[in-house]
Formats: sequence, C-alpha cells, structure tokens
Amino acid sequence: MGKLIMWNLVSLDGMFEGATPWALDWFQRGFDEAAIAHVLEQLRATDALVFGRRTYEGMFQHWHEATGEIAEFMNTLPKVVFSRTLAASDWQNTRMVAEDPADVIADLKARTRGDIYVFGSAELSASLMHADLFDEYRLGLTPVVLGCGTQLFGELAAPRELALIEARPINPSLLLLRYARGGVG
Repeated sequence: MGKLIMWNLVSLDGMFEGATPWALDWFQRGFDEAAIAHVLEQLRATDALVFGRRTYEGMFQHWHEATGEIAEFMNTLPKVVFSRTLAASDWQNTRMVAEDPADVIADLKARTRGDIYVFGSAELSASLMHADLFDEYRLGLTPVVLGCGTQLFGELAAPRELALIEARPINPSLLLLRYARGGVG
C-alpha cells in the first residue's frame, strides 16, 4: 500500500507562501546541494505526485520546460490534479480529476506501492487531513519569519495529534521535520 506524504517548506511562523500567491523567494535560502540531494532521494521513492489546481498551475509553469534531474522526475512521474475547472493538461503523465479527493486518494494508496507526495495544495491537503489520509507530514522549516502569507494548515475542522519521527538539519537554512499521524504514546 502506498504512503501519502505531505511535503512543504514552511517559515517559522507557519507560512508556505508569502503575501501573494507563489511568493516563494524565501525558499531559495535553503536550497543548496544538500537540499537538492534530499529532494532527489524523496523523488526516487515516489510513485505519484498530487496537486490541487493552483499548485498544479505553478508547478507546470516552472517544471514543464525545466531541465536537470529534479525536472526529469517532476515531468515524468505520474501526476494527479484535483480541479473542478480544468479538464485537460499539457503536462506529461497528468490525470485531471474532478471527483472527491478522499475517494480517489484512498484508491490510489491501495493501488500504489511507493510514496505519493502532495506538494503545496493547502486546500486539498486540508480535505485529505479531514479524511485522515496522510500517513506522514514532512516539513522543511526555514529560518525566516514572513509576517504574512498563506498558512499551511489554516483552519482545521478538528485538532490533529502527530508523532515526531525525525528532526534533522539538511543544511543551516533547512530543518527537516517528519511527523506520523497519531500522537505520542
């Protein structure tokens, strides 16, 4: 069975993007060779990528013509995009889905062996959290306080208890935090 993993970079004040959509310049301070090696390690274990519409649009814009090893993974891995407004995609190996995300993801997890990553996609992630479908939360904590922006978790329908399974620095500007669902104890 596949494992659904949320992967996002966050600021110290819990933002995953700045004051405007795709205000991500603060991400760059954590991206050196060690961070790139970590991203590639994750992508090698990935069977599918999942996006909401807005994240898909930004990812497509950035990756579809990019080159390099990360771009190769991003462009060739199977992608599932949840959107009620987009019916087709020009991005290689992308399936557009208008159905209930919880049902589709539960089925994808049952048919997949490797990891399934959700990048960005705060609204989609909230619905998947509500359905208790995430097996792991991976956060790259960056030492910056944005002061405003989009909170990763926003308002949750109910509190979630998580258990820390790993905390380690990737580099001086990126701390990896891995959490599993379920509390300590």
